[in-house]
Amino acid sequence: MAVAACALAGCSPAAAPAVPFLGAYFPSWLLSSFAGIAAALVVRAIFVRIGLDDVLPMRLLVYLSLAAAVGFLVSIAVFGR
Repeated sequence: MAVAACALAGCSPAAAPAVPFLGAYFPSWLLSSFAGIAAALVVRAIFVRIGLDDVLPMRLLVYLSLAAAVGFLVSIAVFGR
């Protein structure tokens, strides 16, 4: 019984990863992923403008990694998670 109680100790509403935004609660990971996708789109536009996009060997992997990195950074810096 004590082991089950310890396993459920982390389920508290105070630690819920939700952010109030425009009157609704959004999960923090969703807002972080939107920030990562937006950053990847901006960087892609810059790369296309300077001609670097044509020489990237694996474009999808580069932009996906960039979006994930920015999303993780936003999650840690803004939400502390």
